[in-house]
Amino acid sequence: MSKSLQDIAQYLDAELIGEPQCEITAVLPLDRANVNSISFINDAKYLELVSATKCSALIIKPEYRQSIVSNYDGALLIVNDPYLAFAKVSQLLDSTPKPIAIISEKSSISPSAVIGKNVFIGDFVSIAENVQIGDNSIIEAGTVLAEGVKIGTGCRIYPNTSIYYNVQIGNNCIVHANAVIGSDGFGYANEKGSWIKIPQTGTVIIGNNVEVGAHTAIDRGALDNTVISDGVILDNHIHIAHNVQIGENTAIAGCSAIAGSTKVGANCTIAGRVSIIGHLDICDKVHITACTFVNKSITKAGAYSSATTFQTNRDWQKSTIRFRQLDDMWRKLKSIGKELKELKDTKEDKEK
Repeated sequence: MSKSLQDIAQYLDAELIGEPQCEITAVLPLDRANVNSISFINDAKYLELVSATKCSALIIKPEYRQSIVSNYDGALLIVNDPYLAFAKVSQLLDSTPKPIAIISEKSSISPSAVIGKNVFIGDFVSIAENVQIGDNSIIEAGTVLAEGVKIGTGCRIYPNTSIYYNVQIGNNCIVHANAVIGSDGFGYANEKGSWIKIPQTGTVIIGNNVEVGAHTAIDRGALDNTVISDGVILDNHIHIAHNVQIGENTAIAGCSAIAGSTKVGANCTIAGRVSIIGHLDICDKVHITACTFVNKSITKAGAYSSATTFQTNRDWQKSTIRFRQLDDMWRKLKSIGKELKELKDTKEDKEK
């Protein structure tokens, strides 16, 4: 895959300074770049690396032009957001292999399944009754699609994914290996110490342009549905519990977990190892930093944190001991405050 700088500049709507017919074959970081590759600078601290880079072109902000021209002989693509431009060029030059449309003889497909045009189905794929797969989708080896599953057009389901019955996935979605979509939610009632399972009769509905990371589990709804809206991106090892709703274009990083019936708004970002308890509402445009524990609803957009930074083990042990002493310290301070108030009142009475 290669593109001329002229083609790339037009694709990005960027100002081009340099040879328009220069062919670009890869996007690489500054320190690993070579001839016919393109790189980008989104932070001024990387400007000092420009003189040593071997890339044929750089994507930069307008304000970096003057400082770069004297240290760099290659072409420049000038845009307002180099990181966004980098993402778009990476897509343009994406070399991820895609199989040709073929249905493996080693797959098992129900006669009632409806398979679209130009679909790839790999070895040992199992497709149950009344499954629907849209045009140009890829279902890779070992995947299981249970009864009534619907997959839209242009989707890619990586190997060994399990999609339970009646799950619906929109168009242009990516589901990475070993993800499980539509497994039972964790619903039980206790009867004198014994657990009585509550049937999970809802399903999972996933919108368009959604990406689900490897080993991520999305539970089906108990009575209503679990809903992942358009444009959501989920990292690896995430757990989405039953009846959770996630708004459009929200991004969630690895190892986070959201308990049942919580609603997350649109355009949120949730960092790694965040824990969100059930039955909460999180409004739009919320950023939750890594390792934060969310135990109440968030009604105002902004950034939220609760994790403490690391310490040496010795200091952490001291802090833990002091934390356990906080209640006693608070009671002592309250007592001292009361005594000071009594002394003050006594002094004022004597002065009168």
